[in-house]
Amino acid sequence: MRELTKAEEQIMLILWEIKEGLVKEVIDKIDPPKPAYNTVSTVIRVLEGKGFIDHKAVGNTHIYFPLITEEEYKHFAFDKVMSNYFENSYQSLVSFLVKEKNMDIEKLDELIKLAEELKNKKS
Repeated sequence: MRELTKAEEQIMLILWEIKEGLVKEVIDKIDPPKPAYNTVSTVIRVLEGKGFIDHKAVGNTHIYFPLITEEEYKHFAFDKVMSNYFENSYQSLVSFLVKEKNMDIEKLDELIKLAEELKNKKS
């Protein structure tokens, strides 16, 4: 799987939400200022080339739908962030959240409890 550009990610988020749609339906979901039809169509074709989406032909139109789930992409993106920025260390991630994002002790306790619950489920 490859990383998405901002424009590709914006379109994927819309397709994940609407499940399938025409280029016009995707454009309708984009906040103003709306990009040109050809711009969105080009990004959709790039996504199709990357294997993120496919289409079904209905007459002269194409209905586009995701091949990759949002969950699959979240895992990919998170793994990439973990390896590139936190050396695959959850301790480094939590340390960053506590120091840089001012995570309070209450939220940290919730995170620890969640981690313990997940650990117990795996055991």
